[in-house]
Amino acid sequence: MPEGPELHLASQFVNEACRALVFGGCVEKSSVSRNPEVPFESSAYRISASARGKELRLILSPLPGAQPPQEPLALVFRFGMSGSFQLVPREELPRHAHLRFYTAPPGRRLALCFVDIRRFGRWDLGGKWQPG
Repeated sequence: MPEGPELHLASQFVNEACRALVFGGCVEKSSVSRNPEVPFESSAYRISASARGKELRLILSPLPGAQPPQEPLALVFRFGMSGSFQLVPREELPRHAHLRFYTAPPGRRLALCFVDIRRFGRWDLGGKWQPG
């Protein structure tokens, strides 16, 4: 089960891997996931991450002029036993990628994926840390 240090490393990975990337479109959830849909769509947004304890928070921040106009959205992830983030080419999605964020054109099409083989990981909308 990923502990605090692993989640901190995962947040560093997301921040470093996504620093120069612009994402676009809808956030895509796998059909087998029981987690909530992510009601976010933007023509251009950035992703940043932070970690606290056994939780990782992603912030989806639309860029100025992005359509449709939207407020930033926060998601809090709990990795369960096997959760992780991977940045992969869009055409090589991992089999257990349960939430996917796609980069916007131009440039190489990539996907930041929340991968969870055992499906114990979850995410919550709103970005609130658990108390304590």
